Amino acid sequence: MWIKKRRSLWVAIALIAGIVSNLPAHAADKVVRIAHQKLSTLALLRSTGQLEDKLKALGYKVTWTEFPAGPQLLEGLNVGAVDFGHTGEAPPVFAQAAGAPLVYVGNEPSSPTSEAILVPDNSAIKSVADLKGKRVALNKGSNVHYLLVRALEQAGLQYSEITPVFLTPADARAAFVAGSIDAWVIWDPFRAAAEATANARTLKDGTGLVANHEFYLSSKTFAAENAQAVAAILAAVGEEGERINANIPAVAAQFSQAVSIPAPILETALKRTSFGAKPISAQVAADQQKIADAFFKLSLIPREIKISDAVPPGVVAAGR
Repeated sequence: MWIKKRRSLWVAIALIAGIVSNLPAHAADKVVRIAHQKLSTLALLRSTGQLEDKLKALGYKVTWTEFPAGPQLLEGLNVGAVDFGHTGEAPPVFAQAAGAPLVYVGNEPSSPTSEAILVPDNSAIKSVADLKGKRVALNKGSNVHYLLVRALEQAGLQYSEITPVFLTPADARAAFVAGSIDAWVIWDPFRAAAEATANARTLKDGTGLVANHEFYLSSKTFAAENAQAVAAILAAVGEEGERINANIPAVAAQFSQAVSIPAPILETALKRTSFGAKPISAQVAADQQKIADAFFKLSLIPREIKISDAVPPGVVAAGR
C-alpha cells in the first residue's frame, strides 16, 4: 500500500510539473540575466537600480553577474548562463569563431585611449619595437589582443617575435608588480589603477591604432524572443551614458564605493571612456570584420567568420 501511495505521489508531482512547464510565458516570472565587467555603463547602471524599474514594467526581473573580462563573459553567454552582456572588440570575434550563438545589438562610441600597453616606470623599454623577445601579458581574446596586434604591426614586429603570456587582469597585475613579465596590455580601470599604484608607464595606447568599441551582445534566441527587453536595456544604457559623460567627477565620487575603485582612479578611467548606446552600423561591422580577418591570418581563431552572420538584419560588413 505504501509503495502504491508513494508511486501516486510521484505521479502527482510529475503532473503538476508538467502543468507548470506548459503555462504561458506571461504567467511565470521572466528573468533577464545580465553580465557586466568592473567598469562599464552596465556596472554603474546596476548600482542605481533604474534598469530594474524599467524592466519590471515589462514583466522582467533582473539578475546580475560580474565577470573579470569579455572572454569569460561570452563563455557564460555561450553556455546559456547569461542572456545579455558587453565586451570589447575582440571577444565576440573569438566567441563567434568558436560557434557561440551571439548577436551584436549595439555599441558604445570609440574609446581608443582607454586601453594601453604598460611597462614598469623604470623599464628600459622605450618603444613598441623594444618588445621584441619580451614577455607581454594580456587576457587572451580580450579587446587589448587586437591593440597588441596592431601596435606590433605598426612597429614592424611580427606577433611571433614576442612571447604572449595569457593572464586575467588580476593575475597579470600580480605578475607585473613581481617583475615576471616585461609589459602588460590592459584596459581601464585596471590601467588607471596600475598607473596610480603600480608604477606603470604607458608605452602606447590605442590612439591611431584601434577604435576600441564596447559592444552589447545577446544570445540570438534571447534577442529574438525578448526584443522589448533588449530595447529597454539599450535605452537605459543610453540614458546612463549621457549622465556619466556630463558628470564624470560626480559619477566617480558617487560610484567609487559601489565598484571598489578609489574616486581619483575611477575619474581618470571614466575620462578616457566614451559612454552611450548606438545601433550597429555598417562601418562598425566592417571594422569588426577587419579584426576577424587579422586574427584568422595569425591563426588566433580556427576559421574565417562573417561578422554579418552576427549582426541585425540589414547591417552588412564591407567585403563579407
